[in-house]
Amino acid sequence: MTITTPASNVTGRTDRQANGTVDCCGAQIRAQCRHLATVVTIRGEIDVVNVDPVSEYIRRFILGHNPVVLDVSEVSYFAAAGISLLHTLDDDCRAVGVEWILVASPAVVELLGADEDQDDNGAMFPIARSVHEALRNLADAIVRRRQLVLPLVKKTA
Repeated sequence: MTITTPASNVTGRTDRQANGTVDCCGAQIRAQCRHLATVVTIRGEIDVVNVDPVSEYIRRFILGHNPVVLDVSEVSYFAAAGISLLHTLDDDCRAVGVEWILVASPAVVELLGADEDQDDNGAMFPIARSVHEALRNLADAIVRRRQLVLPLVKKTA
């Protein structure tokens, strides 16, 4: 299921393409609600001009307890201002108790100073190499939580 909502760019104009992608000042954003998470995909460039509208737009997809996968693997340019977008998403998700995972392009990984081969223990944000890996990580986390709760349920039954 694709979620489409209009986005206003810097000029106040909404640019929605037929495939559910929204153009937000040079960044194309598409959100898909999947079983395990809402996957928000951004393509194009994230710079000082569009970082605030992009941030506002993706905040719409922090819904209930549904995890968010932010896929910026096809972002060709990621300005230092984009780090504020990631911090805002991280803060918003923490505030409502929603898990999120970043799927980063090489440009984003370089800017964050993260090593693509490292595990997420040393990363500033939870990072996966692909959307598939991010969804698998979320599924694994659900299984681990269930395994922790199951002995408690058996003891009370």
